[in-house]
Amino acid sequence: SEIITMDMSLHSMEVVNRLTMLVELPNEFIHLYISNCISQCEQVKEKYMQNRLVRLVCVFLQSMIRNRHCNIQEIFIEVQAFCIEFSRIREAAGLFRLLKSYEEGTLPGDASTAAACSSS
Repeated sequence: SEIITMDMSLHSMEVVNRLTMLVELPNEFIHLYISNCISQCEQVKEKYMQNRLVRLVCVFLQSMIRNRHCNIQEIFIEVQAFCIEFSRIREAAGLFRLLKSYEEGTLPGDASTAAACSSS
């Protein structure tokens, strides 16, 4: 799909986010899109632009996890490594805390989220 390989932007993330609300997208599509976003963040050399993209990806991922539009187990390690790599950025630290809540089986506001998120 063209969306998976297109340059990451706020617009492309909004499109994917809205699509997940309207239809059930295949997990493989979502994971490839997330992997592409992470890869693009890592490839940007200019610090200001990299920080901006990392913040966008983190907010996008938090939304995907909280709204249960992903199977976080399948990309947990990759997202966790991304958070550690960019831990100096506040949004990455927040995403890391969300991942830890997921790992412990309790996302904020829901004690049974681990099972619910992984069944998407």
